[in-house]
Amino acid sequence: MAQRNSSGRGGTATTTRRRAGGRQTAASDLAQLRVDEIRKRLRAYGVSGISRLRKPELVQALVKAERSGGAGKRSTGPSGRAATGGRRSAPARAASTRAKQGGPERTTRTTATPTRAATRTGRASSRSVRSSQLIESTADRPERPGRSLVTANHEVIQRWARARGAKPATIAGTERDGRVGVLTFDFPGYRESRRLRQITWNEWFRTFDERRLNLIYQEQLRDGRPSNFFRTESPDREDA
Repeated sequence: MAQRNSSGRGGTATTTRRRAGGRQTAASDLAQLRVDEIRKRLRAYGVSGISRLRKPELVQALVKAERSGGAGKRSTGPSGRAATGGRRSAPARAASTRAKQGGPERTTRTTATPTRAATRTGRASSRSVRSSQLIESTADRPERPGRSLVTANHEVIQRWARARGAKPATIAGTERDGRVGVLTFDFPGYRESRRLRQITWNEWFRTFDERRLNLIYQEQLRDGRPSNFFRTESPDREDA
């Protein structure tokens, strides 16, 4: 029978040890944290692919990360398991075979594709950005209908707009010195479309990045219907 501690809970349950620092964290304590805080801790351990996990799975992933001290900085899949196993890749196995046979081992250099920032922060970051769910890639999904989302990822923004038939645009008359003005989208049937001027995605994203903007948006309303809500926000200016 499990020996009970002073709090009346079994002493065998959900206690893990961080190897770094020797501290202990109970899973029951982790479960009291907000989902955003749990995700923040997991990212600090180098764990990715967590945006689709529910809170119990996030807690379990954090328990494992703390138990291993974030060793290997493995990515997790939807169930919180490591996305890749311990087997070596085919190029690594081939290189090992060549080495054993006495043949030359060739080194292949790969160039990583730069990853765009998922969101931007600054002195004027709004409360709505801090309280919104961060969407880092097109694989991420909202935690629930009606959830406020935030991203600066080009693919995410483009997919969201195209799903609604929206075109990249600017508000006519807001241009300055030949530069694109206020960024927006031209939705089909929008009665104020005459005030908009459509631009290319390259122009839209170049301006979006130069101004260090975030997109705050929704995928669905609370009743599950598609939502067209969006606004751009600058963490550097209060008048964005």
